[in-house]
Amino acid sequence: MIDFDNKDIKKKRTLKVFIEAARDLIEENGIEDITIRAVAKKAGYNSATIYNYFDNCKQLIFFASLDFLGEYSKAMPDYIADANDEVERFIKMWECFCKYSFESPKTYYAIFTDNIGDHPEILMKKYFNIFPEKLDTAPDDLLPMLQDPDLSHRAAIASKPLIENDYLSEKIARQMDNMITYIYHGMLTLMVNERIEYNSEEALEIIISQIRSIVENAICCHNK
Repeated sequence: MIDFDNKDIKKKRTLKVFIEAARDLIEENGIEDITIRAVAKKAGYNSATIYNYFDNCKQLIFFASLDFLGEYSKAMPDYIADANDEVERFIKMWECFCKYSFESPKTYYAIFTDNIGDHPEILMKKYFNIFPEKLDTAPDDLLPMLQDPDLSHRAAIASKPLIENDYLSEKIARQMDNMITYIYHGMLTLMVNERIEYNSEEALEIIISQIRSIVENAICCHNK
């Protein structure tokens, strides 16, 4: 993807045009029908110009899909507000994330699972350089997690309070995080590829039951 300086208003404006055109097409037709040609037509440019800014179509879809994380980010604070302790807060954070993931599995797959041909963390940083206003409503304590596209990193940030409050050791927390991340990727991939018949609510119920079991077993191992 093109490198740009924040002072380069023209490049940022052009990137915004392409990203917003792709986002509009996702809303209109679904993510599976997005092509460079379709986005170029929507934006009023030729296809060759888009390749001056993005390495491939998946990068453009990644950027456009990030716009749809706003609803999840706004919902998170209220979702975890009534948690009784750090354990329940951790589970609710995953529940909120999975809820919005399974309601729009192809969008979340494009962000967190698909191969986009570059370091996702670099691309996400560039996205927020282009759209800094997207972080305005996010609570400060959740910002590091919300800005990281690597689920293993997000999981480690979420489980940090469990380590600090002696629910888990660092080693057990990482093992727990990996297990949860793997089952999330598995469920999301199965939904995207239509290999399971669960609706979003059924998938959420199943995975939260599994996550709760993983967390409880991790705490038991730590307390032995």
